[in-house]
Amino acid sequence: MTPRPALAFVSLILIAGAILLILFTLLGGAIDKNPFNKFYFLEAATNDLGTAAPLSRWTFWSSCSVVDGHNACPGVKPAYPFDPRRNFGTDTIFGGTKYYLESRFMFAFVLIALFFAVCALFLGLLAIVSRIGSFLSSATCSVALFFQTLTAALMTAAYVQGRNAFRSTGRTATLGRYNFGFMWAAVACLFLATLMFCVGGVTGKKDKTYTKRTGGRSFMGRKKSTKSDRDRGSFIDPERQRRMEKEDDD
Repeated sequence: MTPRPALAFVSLILIAGAILLILFTLLGGAIDKNPFNKFYFLEAATNDLGTAAPLSRWTFWSSCSVVDGHNACPGVKPAYPFDPRRNFGTDTIFGGTKYYLESRFMFAFVLIALFFAVCALFLGLLAIVSRIGSFLSSATCSVALFFQTLTAALMTAAYVQGRNAFRSTGRTATLGRYNFGFMWAAVACLFLATLMFCVGGVTGKKDKTYTKRTGGRSFMGRKKSTKSDRDRGSFIDPERQRRMEKEDDD
């Protein structure tokens, strides 16, 4: 029995988990409800920086102030850039094109990753019953993995450098452990799902080849009957009849 259905089922669970983690990250800062108002990429002390609050958190949607440990994000908009100089309208802090582009491309890439992950989730249903479904799901999932890896890499580059830049000016700054954990965990889930889809497709092929080489033996090791076996019995009755006629003549 091929392990393809079991591998496909586990892959579907992993893809569903990756989609959930990506959605948690996307919705952080967009929805003012628990637990989404606890998700952010970077928290830094931004007192005396133009229009900034004393403590700011960056999400996909805004630079939020902090109220009772939760995000307070007025005027949210998609693909909000991480660029403190541009965010707060001041030249007294770091910023520039590098931070701006890294954070903007993050949003585009994570949407592409989410789209292909959802496609892989539906195609994965075919992987349960066919090898072609396994390979199609693997290809689609690998595209989602590629863009999700790019998103996580850009996130790490932009916000780790931002944290270090804030600290170099004597300000406190910490990374958002939830968003970083969600993004890299989604990469791991998609990687494992892609690998399992591939293994399921290849294993199905090997199982089919083995069946052919063993001459069509069944589960109990019994060989299937062939036409020559069925025809063999047709020579028995005439031979027995000739023998009986010879005995009668004697």
